[in-house]
Amino acid sequence: MKTLVTGANGFIGSAVVRALLRSGDEVRVFVRPGSDVQNLEGLRVEIAPGDLQDFTSMRSALKGCRRLFHVAALYSLWLPKPSEMYKTNVTGTRHLMEAAMEEGIERVVYTSTVGAVGIPIDGGWGNESTPLEWDDVFGHYKRSKYMAEKEVLGLVEKGLPAVVVNPSAPIGPRDVKPTPTGQIVVDFLKGRMWAFMETGLNLVDVEDVAEGHLLAAEKGRIGERYILGNKNMMLKEVLELLSGITGGKAPSLKIPYKIVLPMAYLNTGLSNYITHRAPRIPLEGVKMAKRSMFFDSSKAVRELGFPQRSVEDALRRAVDWFQNNGYI
Repeated sequence: MKTLVTGANGFIGSAVVRALLRSGDEVRVFVRPGSDVQNLEGLRVEIAPGDLQDFTSMRSALKGCRRLFHVAALYSLWLPKPSEMYKTNVTGTRHLMEAAMEEGIERVVYTSTVGAVGIPIDGGWGNESTPLEWDDVFGHYKRSKYMAEKEVLGLVEKGLPAVVVNPSAPIGPRDVKPTPTGQIVVDFLKGRMWAFMETGLNLVDVEDVAEGHLLAAEKGRIGERYILGNKNMMLKEVLELLSGITGGKAPSLKIPYKIVLPMAYLNTGLSNYITHRAPRIPLEGVKMAKRSMFFDSSKAVRELGFPQRSVEDALRRAVDWFQNNGYI
């Protein structure tokens, strides 16, 4: 079976490619010309160059494929031109899904995010049916992914055979950029984590996330969403776990949200108008961290058989990878 994977050179995408190759699939990868493809080195894949803003390249890449895993997205908590994020994540996704329908793709798995899932006001765990109010959709990345998911589900009603997966905070090797969660590990290893904010996140092994994509393609119900997560942890717990893994000292100073928020406004303002470089304290990330992002993955476990491997082991593998690849 020939399968197309977009975003195949990224953190989650490359894990999906490896899982597909292990399952015996013939894999075609859709990557932008000139992009970093180190995560694909040594893999037997067919490269289809293209861009999510180029409809012709999408159609060409889809030809002859039976399945599509749309993992690609422009992911950043700050961009000098946020409009590019909407062009790629929203418009590009819609055009790719329309092309998939025209090419007769048999199954589509769309990689969304838990950022498109609501969190109960009482501080409980969000699930696939927890509503998300537009006022709670902070920042351009979260908004663009929320809008893109709506596009996909809207096309399901017109015949698109798509399943949506919502990964939480994946951790593991080959986090090249790295993601915000990976950046926490890198900053800890560099001794930059001198304080922390009271917040929480849901960690999951990136290998489990990849397996969840394949399970969604095989067992997922069309038009349904599946949260791919595992362990809900306070940030303080994550830092203490990293301390146990590395021997480094976990920060003990907790900074309240009301102090971090103005720092983020100042830092992001400097980036927007003076330095034009990514801020160290991105406003979008701080606003999202105001409430613990805890989620319930039981639907994916129950319906898909989604694995729940040790996040502690995933953190160890992430630490080893960052240390062995020049990040420290």
